[in-house]
Amino acid sequence: MPVDTHDGDARRPPFNAAAARRLREALGMTHAHVAYGIWAAYGMRLEPAVVASWELGESAPTEAELTALAGALWCAPAELLGTPGTLREFRLALGLAAADLALRVGMDQAGYERLEAGGRWSGTDRQAAALAAELRLPLPALIRFTGQEERLTELLTSAATTRWQGYVRPVGKLAPLPKERLQQTLQELHEEYHATMTASLSWTGGDASDEAGKAGRDFLDSIVAEFWRRVGEPTS
Repeated sequence: MPVDTHDGDARRPPFNAAAARRLREALGMTHAHVAYGIWAAYGMRLEPAVVASWELGESAPTEAELTALAGALWCAPAELLGTPGTLREFRLALGLAAADLALRVGMDQAGYERLEAGGRWSGTDRQAAALAAELRLPLPALIRFTGQEERLTELLTSAATTRWQGYVRPVGKLAPLPKERLQQTLQELHEEYHATMTASLSWTGGDASDEAGKAGRDFLDSIVAEFWRRVGEPTS
């Protein structure tokens, strides 16, 4: 699915050009119809050629233009974005302005915009819950956006390499999932890590300890993604 991300221009969100064309054609609209709809409803004067260039992936709409385009095409902004990956994309997918979201979450707008730009989370647990509710964030995204993924990595690494039983409660505080599911997942990660190390050490030829160390590091490097997969929480 073609997606034009236009990296480097903070005003232009990732844009699904093919979806825009498909939605327009399904409505029986021309580029001129879309341009007129954007002007009539949002007061933005655009040439039909601009709409055509968006669909060709030659350029992409700004945040305001994306919202207007979604309105002209009678669709949600999310349909023009694809699967959101960043905090900003989750917000744009719901057609929310940064100021409105900050107000709903109980943050000042400047603080929220710094967070969107990659700043560190400094909010409260209550604000985190409000952010998750307003943006309909999956648990992996909430943990990533609130700066807790590094801590989760540390806990999962310790659970896999030492005694997993002692990490059920700490992991559960970060990822409030059913205790039985957490226990099963941590036990599986622990067993798989040690099985990987044992298998690597049993190889003949070369330096077995080096091979085991590399296999173990590779396993731990992907442990967070593997954790989410095993507990059934989508990461994208």
